[in-house]
Amino acid sequence: MTTDARSPATARIHAFTDDALGDHDALALAELVRRGERSPGELAAAAARRAEAVAELAAVAYESFAEPVLPVRADGVFAGVPTFVKDNSDIAGMPSNHGTAAISAAPARGTDAYVREFLSTGAVVLGKSALPEFGFNASTEPEYGEPTRNPWNPGRSAGGSSGGAAALVAAGVVPFAHGNDGGGSIRIPAASTGLVGLKPSRGRHADSRLARLLPLNIVSEGILTRTVRDTAAFTAAMERRHPNRALPPIGSVEGPPDRPLRVAVLLESAAGPVADPAVRESVRRVAELLSAHGHYVEDVSLPFVKAIETAFLHYWAMLAAVVSDTGKLADRHFDRSRLDGLTMGLRRKFYREVWRTPGALRVLARAYRTYEAEMGGYDAVLVPTLGHTTPPLGHLAPTVPFDELLDRLRRYVGFTPLNNITGTPAISVPAGLAPAGVPLGVQFVGVRGAERVLLQLACLVEAELPFPRITAPGI
Repeated sequence: MTTDARSPATARIHAFTDDALGDHDALALAELVRRGERSPGELAAAAARRAEAVAELAAVAYESFAEPVLPVRADGVFAGVPTFVKDNSDIAGMPSNHGTAAISAAPARGTDAYVREFLSTGAVVLGKSALPEFGFNASTEPEYGEPTRNPWNPGRSAGGSSGGAAALVAAGVVPFAHGNDGGGSIRIPAASTGLVGLKPSRGRHADSRLARLLPLNIVSEGILTRTVRDTAAFTAAMERRHPNRALPPIGSVEGPPDRPLRVAVLLESAAGPVADPAVRESVRRVAELLSAHGHYVEDVSLPFVKAIETAFLHYWAMLAAVVSDTGKLADRHFDRSRLDGLTMGLRRKFYREVWRTPGALRVLARAYRTYEAEMGGYDAVLVPTLGHTTPPLGHLAPTVPFDELLDRLRRYVGFTPLNNITGTPAISVPAGLAPAGVPLGVQFVGVRGAERVLLQLACLVEAELPFPRITAPGI
């Protein structure tokens, strides 16, 4: 473990060192493997040592360092590069405990359909990354275990629900890690830890088993990375594996936009205008950059009615009720008494308002029409990823009284769920550091199939406003 020379409360924790992994991104490591300068075993051993060095981050839910899942193909885009899969996705031979103490899972018998696509990159899986209970929270703080800490400031949240993945990538354990996003769960931790996080369009990849069971599929799969080029290369590889002719092709993205774009700027969510000055400044800084590069940028007002937020909250509560009431069907040892305060609070909320269900589903199903009508005239919309700076641990803990916690979550993540509801793509990129020493993120969002433009805009930001990085001197 390496820490920066700061006060103990804010010292950065990372594992970067002069070993086989160095400070390379996934593409660079895959190239070293292809040239025979590094072996997959050498990289996996270095990543395992790094994970053990920063164990205090509590980012690993299950480790298989001695028996990693080896590449299914040697020519994948990330062949030989070590990674982790989020602990709500099945890999044969590894348990999936979904971040909850209510489950004590046996090793999975099979591998999830999406994970099979993920493994086609040639990556070496070292284990499972931590998440909050069933991915419901925006901070990875289990009620019955250690919270996942932010490598930039261990007293702060690493976000959620892909918080373990984000902590592992930001701290240098691996250059990329799997995540999934049902309400911001890739983008929230990416923003919290200074990473790139793309939520693809609905239909862009094979659905997970869970997504196929949902009445409205709000879940997208993807990765968290330290560079836009890793995200772009992964996205292109997944598109080649699972082309969807109903969506515009993405192809290879290697640089900024090649034409002037129309970009809207939005600083208000359903929870209200953004009050955090650091967040507002990060958006304005990126908007000015776009204008300086010849893109047309204009502020817009929130076009979405309160009913969409209300419907999403009800749907979220419905999912918690289903999980808590059917857990025994999936695991006979399921213990509902061990569910956390957020899950049970959502369950109670659902049953108090169960009559809302048909109307909520109708509102959510129709939301894309409003979105496309209001935002379809723009190539992209620039919004904050989060409503305020990443909070201290405890602010979003499941032990906070439910009504207070729900209000805090609304204010924190008000900008992310809309793209899950509408099935539209969104990418979070780093946009500087807040006074607390933690990263800030902004999002580019678009209509369905707009990933290519969003990745190009992310390339522009990365080139002109270099991302903050945790690293060690001399690497």
